[in-house]
Amino acid sequence: MYCSLSRSVFSLLILSLLAACNNHGGSTTETIDPSVDNSPRALDFTVMKLLPHDTAAFTEGLLFHDGQLYESTGTDSDMPEDRKSLFGIVDTTTGKIRPKVELDRKKYFGEGIAFIDGKVYQLTYKTKVGFVYDANTFKKLGEFTFPSTEGWGMTTNGVDLIMSDGTSNISYLTPGTFRLAKTLPVTDNNGPVGNVNELELVGGYIYANQWQTNYILKIDTVSGKVVGRANLDALVTEARNKFAGSDVLNGIAYNPASGLFYVTGKLWPDIYEIRLSQ
Repeated sequence: MYCSLSRSVFSLLILSLLAACNNHGGSTTETIDPSVDNSPRALDFTVMKLLPHDTAAFTEGLLFHDGQLYESTGTDSDMPEDRKSLFGIVDTTTGKIRPKVELDRKKYFGEGIAFIDGKVYQLTYKTKVGFVYDANTFKKLGEFTFPSTEGWGMTTNGVDLIMSDGTSNISYLTPGTFRLAKTLPVTDNNGPVGNVNELELVGGYIYANQWQTNYILKIDTVSGKVVGRANLDALVTEARNKFAGSDVLNGIAYNPASGLFYVTGKLWPDIYEIRLSQ
């Protein structure tokens, strides 16, 4: 009799405690509201101006430095002879690139570039080799390797080299040692976001082309979340209507003097100067 009564009292006490926890926020179960849209916000854009672009330029990177628009391109020995692995200043009246550095296309497929601390850093595609140049003379200063299997796009925050490799990860490298300082996994409401390509850092966000899509992604540099997405279907269609050989969207630069973005694609006939909603 005593044991039976004790168990009853004990059971009632446990039930009372559980009820109290539930009534006073003791539960840590997170409730997800399916009615809330967690997808990236749509970013609008307005075309301000069109600039010519070389239809032989297989674009890998686009950026502004000291008021000049630079472009990097890639090719290999299997591609047409008029394509180059180089980087240089874009002549905005003709679209032609005034080369500063050209790689041996039989050895290297040029990828993204970044300027930092008086130097230019250049990635290559599958050779795991990068190059360092003087930013004034463009004389080669050295070579480096990087942890990723492939090199794609590159930008900088003034401290780190920030590179993509075609996966859902963005790598922060320390110049000089080229050691991995940080990895930023890129995700959206559906999980990891792959094919992150050409990069541009603006105001605490990384803007990135997503390869094989017509999207520019706006990525939070703290969380890695894609917080915005611009759909450039209209520009891709226009480029292909003007020049049938136009390939995928790639190349994004930001001009801090005007607050405008410049976007293009591989073998496109134009560079688009756009105002992108923030």
